[in-house]
Amino acid sequence: VSQQVLEQVLSELQPLCTSEQQFLQEFFWLGCASVELQVLEVRVSTVVPSQLIPDLFHDLVWFLRPEEATTQLLSEIFSCLEPELRAFLDVCSKVHPLGCLQVLVTLSDSVFGTWGPSSAPPSSFLHALLGNVLLLAKSNFNKCIGTLCKEIEEAKTASRMRGGILPCVSRFQELVALSEEMFPTSWRRGELDKAQLRLASSVLSSINSLSSANLKVNTDMVMMENFHHIHNFLCQRNIPCLEGKKREAKQKSREHMEKYITTYVGQPLERLKHFFEGVKARLAQGVKEEEVSFQLAYSKQELRKVIEKYPGKEVKRALETLYRTIHKHLSPEENLLPV
Repeated sequence: VSQQVLEQVLSELQPLCTSEQQFLQEFFWLGCASVELQVLEVRVSTVVPSQLIPDLFHDLVWFLRPEEATTQLLSEIFSCLEPELRAFLDVCSKVHPLGCLQVLVTLSDSVFGTWGPSSAPPSSFLHALLGNVLLLAKSNFNKCIGTLCKEIEEAKTASRMRGGILPCVSRFQELVALSEEMFPTSWRRGELDKAQLRLASSVLSSINSLSSANLKVNTDMVMMENFHHIHNFLCQRNIPCLEGKKREAKQKSREHMEKYITTYVGQPLERLKHFFEGVKARLAQGVKEEEVSFQLAYSKQELRKVIEKYPGKEVKRALETLYRTIHKHLSPEENLLPV
């Protein structure tokens, strides 16, 4: 709505300011060539007493600077215009979280000449005025993004949350999708790229700071799902400026999946897990592979003893228990069990 209102205002302001500017230039000879004005100055000096010439000097200089004179006159005629536009920007920022983004897009396209027949010509009074308002719109937009980043970073999970996609992640998706719809061909794409990078950094930071105190399921599982969700979302959107964040989300998802697997997948066969962890530790210490089996604790006979402790029925029961546990930890919306 704010975008439509602003477009309507600009479409009516442009012809009004243009016609007023043309009238002033014609009536006060502000559009005349400098040679004509110099001739006018000579004629005035021939009929005006010499003692009055100094008093007219300022006025003649004013005539010799037509652009400044036109701007000054229009500023006085439309003195309430800029305050009203600034007040409108403030209202837009309060009505909708990204209302300032809509205003920034519309003003940018108007000032840079890409927005329909109402775009102001480069030298017009309205162009200069909209340039000032555009600076305010940019400032409001940066403040808005700062507030949204803080909101995402400080978002609290629900008491004893059961996992799934976090509210801050859903909020990030909503903001990115909305901003992409508003900025399809705008001149200020650079502003949006910076804003989206800030939002992406905030949501990744929010997931990283997730506390297990508020969760009923494994923290690594929740973090893995949310990083995976962000990675999938960014893959679908294909936003160039967020390629780095997409790779970071993918890497974080893998890290937490490995932590989860290490913690849970090895538990049903705990003794077997400890045996192979010991083998890895010896290899890390520099023991050759062919020499590990000569150590009593990691010999083939010891491995057979460990395996004998896990008959087929027990292994099957342990794997079924593990499956149920993982299925319980995973959220239905992400469906990562095949992964």
